[in-house]
Amino acid sequence: MSTTNTEGAEQGSHSNYRRSLGTIALTATGLGSIIGSGWLFGAERAAAIAGPAAIVAWIIGALVALTIALTYSELGAMFPKAGGMVRYGQYSHGSLAGYLAAWANWIAIVSVIPGEATASVQYMSSWDFGWAHALYDGKELTGTGVGLASILLIFYFFLNWFAISLFAKTNTAITVFKVVVPVLTASALMLAHFDTSNITHHGGFTPNGWSSVFTAVAVSGIVWAYNGFQSPLNLAGEARNPGRSLPKAVVWSILIALVIYVALQVAFLMAVPGDKLGGAGGGWAGLGFNSPLADLAVAWGLNWLALLLYADAFISPSGTGMIYAATTSRMIHGVQENGHLPGVFGKVDKKTGVPRPALLLNLVIAFLFLAVFRGWGSLAEIVSVATVISYITGPVAVMSLRRISPDLKRPVKLRAMPVVAPIAMIFGSLVLYWGRWPLTGKVILIMAVGLPVWAWYEIGKPLTQGRKPWAALFPHLKAGAWMVAYLLVMAAVSYMGGKEFGGKGYLPEGWDIVLVAAIGLAFYFWGVRSAWRNPSLVQAERELIAESDAEAAAAAETDEAKAHAGA
Repeated sequence: MSTTNTEGAEQGSHSNYRRSLGTIALTATGLGSIIGSGWLFGAERAAAIAGPAAIVAWIIGALVALTIALTYSELGAMFPKAGGMVRYGQYSHGSLAGYLAAWANWIAIVSVIPGEATASVQYMSSWDFGWAHALYDGKELTGTGVGLASILLIFYFFLNWFAISLFAKTNTAITVFKVVVPVLTASALMLAHFDTSNITHHGGFTPNGWSSVFTAVAVSGIVWAYNGFQSPLNLAGEARNPGRSLPKAVVWSILIALVIYVALQVAFLMAVPGDKLGGAGGGWAGLGFNSPLADLAVAWGLNWLALLLYADAFISPSGTGMIYAATTSRMIHGVQENGHLPGVFGKVDKKTGVPRPALLLNLVIAFLFLAVFRGWGSLAEIVSVATVISYITGPVAVMSLRRISPDLKRPVKLRAMPVVAPIAMIFGSLVLYWGRWPLTGKVILIMAVGLPVWAWYEIGKPLTQGRKPWAALFPHLKAGAWMVAYLLVMAAVSYMGGKEFGGKGYLPEGWDIVLVAAIGLAFYFWGVRSAWRNPSLVQAERELIAESDAEAAAAAETDEAKAHAGA
């Protein structure tokens, strides 16, 4: 563990957080993260890739998210700290694996924020005004569109600046609206036009084969959408009863979202006019709506629904952007306490309970992403693959900690976890492969870009202070080797894999899936065996024991006071 991390600093910063979020608020946070821009664009993008079989893609995505979420629920309840998702790999494997997992997770989450702003502006471009049409050129936002999206980014962060209680109240109200409008949209479109021939004609249920269904899971925004399950975990430091509320919030947010997304996908598939799919239009792959659901509402005379959707195109993404602005700032705080960022990013405002320096850093990074990736689709691809890379540490970490720290209190302990965890690792590996080469290679390269920061804090900084870090660093390198090797092997397999997944076709169809599953399982066992009782874990155990003792002492004092009062 980096010497920049100190126990006293961590305990002091966490004392400034307010444990004010209950199960409903945390579920609203998870559901509000899942139902963002994904519901506005995901149905069309999934249909363009997989046709009517996009319905199956949403179900597969939910199954993947649930298995992985179960591993993180146990971890989140064990370590109820802010920015939880960036900490678990560090606790189980030390600084190298912990940093890579945190970097992947942060990239995946912080880039969602400009994605939500982009979605709002892209929907606005369908308004019947000349200035609105000038916001989007059909592929990406124009300069004016980027400027408007930048204003939205500032708005997201402004709402998070003052207090977590303001965030919770605002988000719960927005989430209610975000659930009602998609349900109303799906119902209205089904009643207006329900053409079942869209399922059987135009290439049938799987016009592009089953491989396209798997690709849709990885890159159409499905993984992007379900990734919102981790928002409650990143706010664990502000949960009133994390052992009870975190797993409920995570599971319920995924299940509710699954029902909503499948209904929207069915409604979209049946509502697309037949002339949009026939002739030279290119079938499902030729769809090109700027504002998919709103355009369909107009096509079938539901002008009131179109107006509602245009309004919700601000509210839904803005609600999600606001949530991610909150959770990413807690993630930056967690990375700083892991020892890989300057101390200023670990400061939490005592009055409001908000990590304001971390909030500002994420605002700057969000602006950079917005400048480079100006379209929702391009951001969705990057976010989705980075998300999957961040997932792989959960299944490994949860079983690693059961092995090296069996006596640690586990408010949530699933009996089936020894089976669930390896299955989750296999699912994560498959989705990474389905992301298609060269996208998988590009995102894995982005993972390498973050390593110089880790090298500075673990090697460069100690050397400048006259210390030799090599002996202390070796166990971290040894324990993290499995993750580095995993990324390299998965990049190679993606490159050599089936042509239907963008590879060179060196691996036979079907056998490539078997190979990826076997690779996931092999690295799962390597990862679990590589875990060690590193300084981060020892420190976390001490803090949890101290907190438990303090709670027991407080309870004893309360009982004693009641006894005296009764006497």
